[in-house]
Amino acid sequence: MTEPRLIEITPATHGVDIDLVYATPRNLTGKAIYKEVRCLLLEPAEVALRKAVEIARHARLALRIFDAYRPREAQQVLWDFLPDPTYIAEPGRGSNHSRGTAIDLTLLDASGSELDMGTGFDAMTIESEHFHPGLPEHVQRNRLLLLGIMHAAGFMHIKSEWWHYELPGSRTLSLIDDTESGLLHLM
Repeated sequence: MTEPRLIEITPATHGVDIDLVYATPRNLTGKAIYKEVRCLLLEPAEVALRKAVEIARHARLALRIFDAYRPREAQQVLWDFLPDPTYIAEPGRGSNHSRGTAIDLTLLDASGSELDMGTGFDAMTIESEHFHPGLPEHVQRNRLLLLGIMHAAGFMHIKSEWWHYELPGSRTLSLIDDTESGLLHLM
């Protein structure tokens, strides 16, 4: 049996918009963490992403990806900046991003504009919780729409971040060895 492999996700091959925020200073650290702009997912997650893209397309929507596979070294940078396990996985435990099975994303309407999700990506606040009470009705609707698309495609959500989805059972997989795979791409 062959090991699952990382697959590159591109607008041309997957019909998604990609804005890898950690390759820019537009992230919670205020500095670029990734040197190389490559969006990667482990093969089973890539298959589920294709399903999500198709489901969204039927609703005349598209997906914008903010993050996917994340090298362990990048996880350490995020943890050093915000050592809060509510939002950042402790590096010893490992993030499902570092397993290639997690993706951060939002929805785009037919004009290419992001749907209002009430907070920005990586807003590490209680308002970022999927079902945070008191958010406007249209925000709740948009979050539920994203949730439905991603669950139907085979992903699950975590409570604290409306943008984060991962494959069920991801914690049983090993972290990807960045040095052996040649994927070390930090600034």
